[in-house]
Amino acid sequence: MAESPEEHDEEPRRERINRELIELLNELRVALPGVQVLFAFLLAVPFSNGYSRITAFQKNVFYATLAATAISTACFIVPTAYHRLNFRKREKERILLSSNKFAIAGIMFLALSMIGVVVLITDVIYSGAAAVVAGVLAFVLFFGFWAGLPLVRRSDP
Repeated sequence: MAESPEEHDEEPRRERINRELIELLNELRVALPGVQVLFAFLLAVPFSNGYSRITAFQKNVFYATLAATAISTACFIVPTAYHRLNFRKREKERILLSSNKFAIAGIMFLALSMIGVVVLITDVIYSGAAAVVAGVLAFVLFFGFWAGLPLVRRSDP
């Protein structure tokens, strides 16, 4: 059963900050392995036999996807590093607020990475036109579920 906002109103500020920081770090534990596997896959691609046959467009999509994945990885790891380096300074709320922003940025760059992979693979397997359609559908899927839905639900009472 979902907790009502009133239940959190009674939660002491310090406990709320501790709980929210733990929740954020747990969420990052879910996202980080996926982005790391994607990054490892992308690192291996240029060393495969078929890489020399890809088009300039595919190379550009590949590099943009690799960069977005690296940025996503960095953003997801920032909260852990920030917490580890500053947890004794009694700045948990600042750590939480900054870490939340980096986690959101990491999710958005991961969405771009996923879209890039879908476009790249679709272009290699099918065609440029199919890659455009797949890219638009992937954009709607990832940004719809990962940004649109949460923002729409945020405004619900």
